[in-house]
This record gives sequence, structure tokens and C-alpha cells, in this order.
Amino acid sequence: MNVAAPAYRPIMTDEGLDPAHGVSAVNEFGEARDVFVPGEIPLTLRVDGMEVVTLMTLGTQPEALTLGYIRNQKLIEDISTIKSVTVDWDRELVDVETHTGEGISDWQEKMKRRIITSGCGQGTIFSCTVDKLYEVKLSPPTLKQSSLYNLIKNVSKLNDVYRVSGAVHGCGLCTAEDSLMHIEDVGRHNAADAIAGRMWLEGIAGEDKIFYTTGRLTSEIVMKTAFMGIPVLLSRSGVTRMGLELAQEIGMTMIARAKGKHFLIYNGAEHVELDDKPPERRTPPPTKGMRDLS
Repeated sequence: MNVAAPAYRPIMTDEGLDPAHGVSAVNEFGEARDVFVPGEIPLTLRVDGMEVVTLMTLGTQPEALTLGYIRNQKLIEDISTIKSVTVDWDRELVDVETHTGEGISDWQEKMKRRIITSGCGQGTIFSCTVDKLYEVKLSPPTLKQSSLYNLIKNVSKLNDVYRVSGAVHGCGLCTAEDSLMHIEDVGRHNAADAIAGRMWLEGIAGEDKIFYTTGRLTSEIVMKTAFMGIPVLLSRSGVTRMGLELAQEIGMTMIARAKGKHFLIYNGAEHVELDDKPPERRTPPPTKGMRDLS
């Protein structure tokens, strides 16, 4: 793994919550069942006392989520600027303190326009974030079809919270064949930010990685992946038109509808070495009773 540990790490709490909670439900036969539901709790992010956003989250990695949100929104670009990250669940707050105490530079300008995204759980991006997207330079990847098959197989086993309770999305930072870290949250944008936060803390570079998500590939996910420096985006779900257009503009390889031994390369097919020949397709016999329209 390409790791260059940062020389600096903020002071942080460690306030992760349990991801699932036991409740009672009644099935279609009128029988009582003990089941689990994922957590969902608001966490309001403040920087030097200034309120930035309230995130609805599973709460398993709130400190990493906070750092990743700040990083992916381009609100603070140098982690050494941050003195501490303190989560207080009783107040549903996370306070980020900078060394200068002056908050986010050009904050009023950055707050002029916020976009509500199509992500589940409603993500937000700032107009300044979009402006910085085209400054990103991604390294062209080299992928093999067999490696993709192995990766798809391996990451499909990692959605522990989903299997127990449903109602969550999972994201993973991967190599060509396996997952390095996997995080689930009520929205895939939160899971992506938490991974970005951990990469920031641990000094993990993204140029030789793949970003995996269970959710659809929207413009928001493309942007977050790009800001992590990751050139490949992989999903078991589909893509949106704007997500695809952004991927094409910045040169991101986009692979979706990836399940079993099936996938579709929406962008960057030249970076995937195919080693399976397509099966011979036989012309099916005409349907009984169908008229000859030739």
C-alpha cells in the first residue's frame, strides 16, 4: 500500500457508536421478531465555533467523517492547520479547532452557494468545491479483468451492517484485488468522506487505488473520489449522466453494474485489459406464433 504517514496528526476523541440497534417488529404472519436497525443521528460540524453543516450519520467513525468532509469540500486543505477534533454525542456536536482560531478562510464566499445532491440521506457540496474539481490530475490506471472479478467477489462480503440491518451503503478503498478499508453509513457520501478522513490521517495516497461503493455513481461521488486522488470508481449500482460526464472530463475510469462476473465500463475502457472472450451468441429460435415481419 502506498503510504506516506503525515508528520502531523490532530488531537482527536474516539467516539464511534455501535452501528446497529435491536428493535421488535411483526412479520406478515403476525409473529413478533427481534431485528436490528442501523443508527441514524445528527452530528453538527463546527469549525472554531462556526457552524458548517449537520450530517445524518451512523456514527461509527465521526472523527474521520468530519476530517473527510472538510477535506472533500476543500474547506481546509492542510491537515496541519487543524489542532483538534472533538465529538460530543450528548450535544450532537463535533468541534474542529484550528491553530489560528480563525476558522475557514473565505468562509462567506464559500457559503454563497450550496448544492443539495442526489445522494441518499441528502449530501451537500459547495460551489467552491466544484470549481476545484478541474485542478485534479488523475494517474491513468492499468487494470485486468481477472483482478476486477476478484475485487468484486471480495468486496461483496464486507457489508456487515447491511447484512444485519439493511438501510446502509458501503464504500471501500481498494487495491486491484482486495479492500484496504471498508466503511458503511446511512449515506454513501458519508462513507466516502470517512474514508477520505482516514486516508488524510494515515497518509495514504490514492493514485494506485480503486474506490468502491454500493450506491449509484453520481456527480458527488465522482468529485469525492477525484479529491482523494483515486482514478478508478467501481460500483455494483448504475451511473447518472452528470456523474458520467464529469468522469469523462477529468479522465476517471468508471465501472458500474459490477456483480459476479458482469460489469460495464462507462469510461476508461482502454485502461482495462480484457482476458475473457465473449461467449458465442446463438440466434434464438423464433417465438411460437410470432409473425414474420421481414
